[in-house]
Amino acid sequence: MKTTRLGKTELEVSRIAFGTWQVSGEWGSYDADQAQRAIRHALDLGVNFFDTAQAYGFGEAEEVLANALRSELDSNRDSVVIATKGGINPGGDKARDSSREYLRSGVESSLKAMKIDHIDLYQIHWPDTETPFEDTAGYLQELVDEGKIRHVGVSNFDEQQMAAFDRRRPVETLQPPYHLFRRGIEEKILPYVRENDIGTLVYSPLGSGLLTGTMDSSTTFEDSDWRSQASAFQGEKFEKNLAVIERLKSFAADKGVEVSQLAIAWVLAQEGIDVAIVGARSDRNIERSLAAVDVELSNEDVAEIEKITADGVQVSGASPEGVA
Repeated sequence: MKTTRLGKTELEVSRIAFGTWQVSGEWGSYDADQAQRAIRHALDLGVNFFDTAQAYGFGEAEEVLANALRSELDSNRDSVVIATKGGINPGGDKARDSSREYLRSGVESSLKAMKIDHIDLYQIHWPDTETPFEDTAGYLQELVDEGKIRHVGVSNFDEQQMAAFDRRRPVETLQPPYHLFRRGIEEKILPYVRENDIGTLVYSPLGSGLLTGTMDSSTTFEDSDWRSQASAFQGEKFEKNLAVIERLKSFAADKGVEVSQLAIAWVLAQEGIDVAIVGARSDRNIERSLAAVDVELSNEDVAEIEKITADGVQVSGASPEGVA
């Protein structure tokens, strides 16, 4: 597994991180034992970076992750890098909450769920525009000073929000959505993170499953899966992107790889992207994703991939307020 320095954190992490959103209950039912085996298998294959969140099942995903990594967390803590996120309360009176009290209680909740004494990277899950970003930065610095978190990052922030946060203490990492059907960070956000040496770990490199190549026009989702309500996974938009993916499959096959590996490799080939976060519910799926690290794309390959996907439909995702 290839590794990289994650921005200003100086953490040396695998270029693919294992994400645990798929065990949150928001992607349909899952088998916890199978999920833990997938996490262990990722570890055995060289992944040392694991991303979760308080809001993924309100601690459920954190517990599944910690149970899978119990031995390392108890006896070889520095062998794994644990990132989690806080500051949102979907379904609550305030969906986004970066107040001192809520962040502090969230950190304590995450530490308890994972039975650890510190979090390597704590990220604000979504920007709370009702709390000044400088104040949020200060609240997190207090937790750094107390030794409860080591590094501070943000997720789903734009460049202006990061700049405001930076006025109090540096943003060390950013976790944005990014894939072939969602490229909004390229114009302003990626230049900002490159200029400020902010480590960038992107989520949803497979377009919430679209770029796995396993979907077709008959694909349906459980009612508990947010994609059952998303416009990008229904009707004409869905059909149009499926047609794009069929063309990508042909290109991938010519290179001797799967379309999912091509999609992840494309993300990792972009300047300023350090890590792609992938999730898996089985050993086989994580093996496929990890193999993308070794897929070499030439400038011509990248240009052809972007040409193939040029007429794709924008795919957004879920937020604390709901689904687009």
